[in-house]
Formats: sequence, structure tokens, C-alpha cells
Amino acid sequence: MGAFRPIAVFLMAISFSAFGAEVEGFRVWTDPEKTRAVLDLDDTSEYKLFTLEKPHRVVVDLKGATLSTQLDFIAEHAGMISNVRHGQPDEGTLRVVMDLQSQVDIKSFLIEPTGQYGHRLVIDMYDAGQRPAKAPARSVKTLAADNRDVVIAIDAGHGGEDPGAIGKGRTQEKDVVLQIARRLKTALDAQPGMRGVLVRDGDYYIPHRERYEKARRERADLFVSIHADAFHNRSVRGSSVFVLSQRGASSEFARLVAQSENSSDLVGGVSLNDKDDLLASVLLDLSQSATIQASDKVAASILDSIGQAHKVHKPHIGRANFMVLKSPDVPSVLVETAFISNPTEETRLTQREFQTNMADSIVRGVRNYFYASPPPGTWIAANRDGGRHIVSRGETLGAIASQYSVPLSSLRAANNLSGDMITVGKELVIPAG
Repeated sequence: MGAFRPIAVFLMAISFSAFGAEVEGFRVWTDPEKTRAVLDLDDTSEYKLFTLEKPHRVVVDLKGATLSTQLDFIAEHAGMISNVRHGQPDEGTLRVVMDLQSQVDIKSFLIEPTGQYGHRLVIDMYDAGQRPAKAPARSVKTLAADNRDVVIAIDAGHGGEDPGAIGKGRTQEKDVVLQIARRLKTALDAQPGMRGVLVRDGDYYIPHRERYEKARRERADLFVSIHADAFHNRSVRGSSVFVLSQRGASSEFARLVAQSENSSDLVGGVSLNDKDDLLASVLLDLSQSATIQASDKVAASILDSIGQAHKVHKPHIGRANFMVLKSPDVPSVLVETAFISNPTEETRLTQREFQTNMADSIVRGVRNYFYASPPPGTWIAANRDGGRHIVSRGETLGAIASQYSVPLSSLRAANNLSGDMITVGKELVIPAG
């Protein structure tokens, strides 16, 4: 391989094994913002990464490394990579070259072993000059457009190289939660004054922090992360709804679930070493207290709605340190739709009827919350007359009237009620206050 003048050089010194690392695997994934290449290693290795042009390519030199696998990739996932090859520019160095379709900006990092994955060298490639912009501030001016939709960011957990939990029947969490997320968007878009935005709409991984940053860029009013739970006891079943805990998980079960979800960020390639700093900065933001309060209320509404149609694991909101819930200014909830580790629920997770019913249950909870507390400037806020409320378990007509600040007599009259008896699931018309 001839010598080339490097356009940019990145050098990262890592603890170097005297015996050298062995490259055991090569994977490529593409999402709307970048192409990610992953080299699976059996040990740490010192490496040098740089780009060349004419033609454009990314070059990785691994000191003391050997190759024990084919550098194959799936074309539909290759993104801007057109070909991959390897060579030995000097004794003791393995060179991997990725031919590109255009000039790129690159970012790389090594990841320590976690879960089923060993050491990995991750290389992210962005179209030159197209690195994601920082989320804009949520100013009053940008949020106060008249009659705007309430925006719900829908996050299908895991994706790409991170399959999430895997059921006994080999169902992968990343697949079923994406299907539920898509059905949730369809159901939300059918609601007057509401619009769903998918954080991911394909089989690719997005680090946790980037997920809620996308919600902020979309100026979302709510962030809903969709997951499928797993537990070592396969008889455990039911749905759960979580919000961020300021003091850590409220129970051992919540702690285990949080650890499982957060570990996927290591799989995806983002270190969680700074999570305490992030949480501290979030807590310093004065808006966070209001965000947490709103998260609690919408989570309770969603859990109650799910409980009307499905078994819930526990009748109260869970609290845990999910990284994906740490947005400073977007109320955020995480829904564990069912236990993929339970064979019966694993089957249900793959069924269209269950997916649709789960999506509809979440929508009912979201709708009830926003009709009770519509953000200023939204269509819902401007159209409270004619709003709707789905009766949840334990609610009374008097409490609903108080929630919407309307006279009890007006609520009775709007719904042709002679008394205060109401049934779970009944849709009430909410008159003007």
C-alpha cells in the first residue's frame, strides 16, 4: 500500500497489549446522521486514525494487531462506505482502509467489554460539515406559535448493533419496540392537535443522550421511550412506566432495570462515566423541577390507561436513573410494554393486536394529560371547548370537573348525565371553563 499525505490525523494512546489485539469482527450501521463502523477486538490496542482524499477514505492503523475475520459488511447498512480492505504498511501494524463515497468528518473511541460484547473500536463518519447541531434553546418565542400541535417524541429503544433484550423465542427487543413506536405515531397523528415524531425509524443505534437531544431539537412537549422488559424469572409479566429518579432507583427491581437499559449506551459507544456530572447539571437547571413534576403526572396518566387494557407489573410509577430520561426541559417517561423474557408476553409483543392496543393505551394517557394541562399556544389550549377525557379507574366526576376547572353541573349537562355515576373507559366531553 503506497504512502499518502494525511488530511487529518487522530492519535489515541490506549493501554497496549504486548501481544497485540486480534480483530475478530467488523460491523457497519447507518442512521440518518452518520455511518458507524465497529471493529471487534479481543484486547485493547493502540491505534491511529486519519482520512485521505482522491479518493476519499478512512484509514485505521492498529499497532501489533492481526486479522482473524473477513471485513464483510451488508451493503444496505453501509451508508457512505463503498469498500473495505486491509494491508500491512509496516511490520507489526494492521491497516484497515474504508473507501468512501464522499468526504467525511470522523469521531472514534475505544469501548471496554460489556455484556455480550468485548473490546470495540468505534468509528463514526458524518458527511463533511454536517455534524449534528446542538439542540436550540426552548425559548418562549419559539414555543408560543398559535395553534401549534403538541409534539410527542417517540423513542424506540436500542437498535442497530444493540438488540436489547432477547426472548426465549429469539424475538429481539429492538424490533418489537420499533413496531409499537410506529403504531404509536400513527395513533397520535390521528388525534386533533397532536403530532408524533419518531426518534429512530429504522434499525440503527442512537446513543441515549442524542435521543433526548433530538426531542429537544424537535421542541417536543413530551418524550416517550418504548422498551420491552426482561428479568431472570420468566414468570414475571406486566407493563411498567418509569420516570427519572433524582436519588437513584426506588427499588431493587427498578435498579436492575435501569442498569440493563443504561448498559446499552456502552454497547452503542458512548461512555457513561460522566453521568453524575450530567445529572448534576440537570438538577441545577431551574426548569428541571417543573419537568419532573410534569413527567410524574403524565406517567401516572399513561400507567392508569395501560392498566385498563393490560396487566401492569406494579400499580405505581417506577423511578430509576435512566440516562434517556435526563432531558432538562422535556417531560420524559419510559414505558416497559411487557416482559420479553416471559414466553407468553414475548408472543404478544410480536402480535399486531397487542402492539396496536398498547399504542392506543399510551395515547389515551397522553391525551388525558394534555387536555388537562395543555401547553400555551397549542391547538388543544385554544380548543378546550369540545375537549375529551377518557375516564380512568378511580376517577370521579367531581375530580374530573376540578381537574379541568369547570363546574360540575356544566360537566353533567355536556354529557347528558343525571347523576355522578361514570364508568371506566367512558369518553367525556369537557365544556368551556
